[in-house]
Amino acid sequence: MPRRKKYPWEKLSDEQLLKRRLSSLRVTVEGTWLEDCLNALYAELEERGIRLRPHAWISSEWFSPGNVPGIAIPFYLTNPRLMKLENKMMLDVEGGTWSECMAILRHEAGHAIQHGYQLQRRRRWQQLFGRSSKHYPRYYRPNPASRQYVQHLRLWYAQSHPDEDFAETFAVWLRPRSNWRTRYAGWPALKKLEYVDELMEEIAGERLVVANRERVDPLHELGETLGDHYAKKQAFYTFKPPKTYDRDLQRLFSADPMHRRSQPASSFIRRHRAHIRQLVARWTGENQLTLDAVLDDMISRCRELDLRAVGSERKLVLDFTVLLTAKTMHALFGPSRRKWIAL
Repeated sequence: MPRRKKYPWEKLSDEQLLKRRLSSLRVTVEGTWLEDCLNALYAELEERGIRLRPHAWISSEWFSPGNVPGIAIPFYLTNPRLMKLENKMMLDVEGGTWSECMAILRHEAGHAIQHGYQLQRRRRWQQLFGRSSKHYPRYYRPNPASRQYVQHLRLWYAQSHPDEDFAETFAVWLRPRSNWRTRYAGWPALKKLEYVDELMEEIAGERLVVANRERVDPLHELGETLGDHYAKKQAFYTFKPPKTYDRDLQRLFSADPMHRRSQPASSFIRRHRAHIRQLVARWTGENQLTLDAVLDDMISRCRELDLRAVGSERKLVLDFTVLLTAKTMHALFGPSRRKWIAL
């Protein structure tokens, strides 16, 4: 692997870096670990007899534009310094590990193949996945128990739109050793996987219907600053949580004066928040930034109620994790049904 390219902005403080424009970063796919990921994707496609090799470029986020058989990759994945900033600003680095990057690339390759071969025009495709022309939602409300859809990316993403349903189904089908016939045996989603299997065999070796190499919103054309980019991104994921935790917090922690010398519950939550937040995000699919807003509010309520963490620390961590998970799932699927974010 060639030596990693160094950039002057790598030595800037976070405050200074956030003032830089996206276009000034000048990062590329070439010479980074993303090249290896793309080569692995191409090898998987070749093994399945698929002719298309989606071209890739750097932009502000993951996407595959309509009528372009290619993949945009977010800028932060090109450089460790940018990944560190992404993690600080978003509490997560989407696609930041090999397995996660490959999972997203397979999904985006599904979009690219749909665009390249205009698969959404086929009657059987529409019967199984729906109409691609359906309005793309800003929010969607999935049913985690549904077996009509495969499960690949988090947030039951296949349920957000017919195009995402196909891309997720394709990603499950493409992944090496996914054993999808056994994994989805008895699920209605199996029909979609079997259709993808037949369809890919049918188009193997066929010329693309749309073969342009356009790069939509390439990084060098994006004039906003990193600060503006993250301000928008954070606003999309954060919300003002309702103060509905008091009874549960009082059940878990103690307000009894006899425990006034024990550790404040607010300090206990602060100490364990990162670990708990990551666990709950993994189990519920909720964004870590959203969970962090809830934790801030819980810390504030514990302080106002003067609650104390009494008893086994290990048991308290477990019980508090269960509480946060339950509250998160209630917010997502309860009577109020806070809308889910379509990523």
